[in-house]
Amino acid sequence: MSSKSPIIAPPIIGFSLDYETPTPEQVGSYSKMPFYALRENYCTYIAGLGAVPLALLHIPNMAENYLDLLSGLVVTGGAFDIPPSMYGASSQHETVILKENRTQFEVALLQGALKRKMPILGICGGEQLLNAVLGGSLHQHIPDAIENALEHEQKNPRHEAGHEVEIIQGTLLHKIIGQNNIAVNSAHHQAVASVSEGVIINAMAPDGVIEGIEYPEHPFCLGVQWHPEYLVTQADNLILEAFVKACRDFCA
Repeated sequence: MSSKSPIIAPPIIGFSLDYETPTPEQVGSYSKMPFYALRENYCTYIAGLGAVPLALLHIPNMAENYLDLLSGLVVTGGAFDIPPSMYGASSQHETVILKENRTQFEVALLQGALKRKMPILGICGGEQLLNAVLGGSLHQHIPDAIENALEHEQKNPRHEAGHEVEIIQGTLLHKIIGQNNIAVNSAHHQAVASVSEGVIINAMAPDGVIEGIEYPEHPFCLGVQWHPEYLVTQADNLILEAFVKACRDFCA
């Protein structure tokens, strides 16, 4: 009998991609034709933790095929919004920009991952979509919805902090980070307005904007409004490390 330890396969983590249709001003930046895009920093740190990042193309009827391969799902952000009809809004703010095929695909991924109890991390717009899929609503434009709101689309670089958030005690996020307040970057004009039953708020900005949610009925289902892939503070490292650990546990 061999005394060798069994080979443990690394977790495979799926990343939703953005989708760009170049405008005349953008042609030449990569391609004149529509293309997928994902910033490198979404994947590099997670790959360094021993996980295998896998890019997910927007083919809604193949969402289950992708999920069969995965140990975890990251729904990324982007410069676009979720259709207001998804959360029961009767009108659409003039600032709203849609990428409906991307959203349709990500909804299919999230619904499948939730059924499988697969670890989920929603980042920025991914957190907003997660909230909508779980039955919550969104503010379509923070400056018009929150009086005296902070500048949530910070002008300083994304690898710097834009403001602080309070981490709610007793939540999974607080357990991961171990701090009551952290500094975060901020690149969004929409935010969670309300959460559905069973979903809890885990982070708040000083102006009352919801900055994070989680779903305790699920082993690891976490959404944050900021971009931890920039590793602004040690708290961001801890979030990504906890997520990769959950993915390892899922595929064990």
